[in-house]
Amino acid sequence: MNDNICQQIENSAHYRELVDKRQRFAFTLSIIMLAVYISFILLIAFAPGWLGTPLHAGTSVTRGIPIGVGVILISFALTGVYIWRANGEFDRLNQAVLREVKVS
Repeated sequence: MNDNICQQIENSAHYRELVDKRQRFAFTLSIIMLAVYISFILLIAFAPGWLGTPLHAGTSVTRGIPIGVGVILISFALTGVYIWRANGEFDRLNQAVLREVKVS
């Protein structure tokens, strides 16, 4: 019986749509995060003096600190975007797959 249900799910058009959309979206977000992170690492490697420059005279906060915090905040933002889409579109597609399998 379980093999039959698995086969029904795999044959479902909604399931294929869900898998394709989720994979493309996750890949896109991964590429964005990778680009941000690699950019930050390249900045550290090739412009350490610029990153080490204080933001204002007399302060110990350098340009690198807010940029590093920005990298972390971008990762949280991208996670939030994924969760927002997963709770919306991806959940609707998942429910459509479940309804389709229950009907059959």
